[in-house]
Amino acid sequence: MKLKPSAIYIIWMTLFTLIPMALVLYFAFTNPMGKFTLDNIINVGRYSSIFLKSIWLGALSTIICLLIGYPLAYMISKVNTKYQNIMVMLIMLPMWMNFLLRTYAWMTILENNGIINNILSSIGIAPLSLINTSGAVVLGMVYNFLPYMILPIYSIIVKIDKKIIEAAQDLGAGKRKVFSKILLPLSIPGIISGITMVFVPAVSTFIISKMLGGGSNILIGDLIEMQFLGNSYNPHLGSAISLVLMILILISIGIMNRFDRSSINEDYMSHH
Repeated sequence: MKLKPSAIYIIWMTLFTLIPMALVLYFAFTNPMGKFTLDNIINVGRYSSIFLKSIWLGALSTIICLLIGYPLAYMISKVNTKYQNIMVMLIMLPMWMNFLLRTYAWMTILENNGIINNILSSIGIAPLSLINTSGAVVLGMVYNFLPYMILPIYSIIVKIDKKIIEAAQDLGAGKRKVFSKILLPLSIPGIISGITMVFVPAVSTFIISKMLGGGSNILIGDLIEMQFLGNSYNPHLGSAISLVLMILILISIGIMNRFDRSSINEDYMSHH
């Protein structure tokens, strides 16, 4: 009996999305005895400072990725077509390496006896405290998630009809006006996708904060891991924290989609 593609999709969704979600909901609203309780959700409030720090560092890394990624995506879209694929491949090349190895590499660069401090020492500058800081965590996020910002923006910019830009230039629009009135509005869907693809993994990461941030920079991902794998084993509280995190991410995605739809409507009205 041959399964339809839709049936395969339903099975996949059931096994790897619906069942895990049901387990998270069950553990989040029950105690170790299996009885319904809201204590787990209430206790999540004790970690509000960790949530705020995670959101702040995730948002900061997302903004930095956008400031770096947009110009890079624009530059790639402007080079000769035969070189664009090569440049995209170079951006994706680090992603082919294991995530853990990439983060380990930054540990060797930033640690007290690392490459940067050895160079500073050789020129007579006192070593800097780079590892186990919030800055190191943000740096790790930006390095690991920057391709997720560049690629969606590039894919949108490269599809923008050049005739629209040429028409604006023929009508006397300068480079700034062309960017602000045409290029930026038309590339907003790519920006929204990039922001979502960077912010979601950044706010929930735990490997980067664990390896580059040390014990003083615990984020939501680290907190969840501690509830399932650490000494403070408590899958009920861990599920409640995971549930709250999922709700926050869904709210963020909803806000981003709202901005995306608003930009499309405004663009449509401006052309009609």
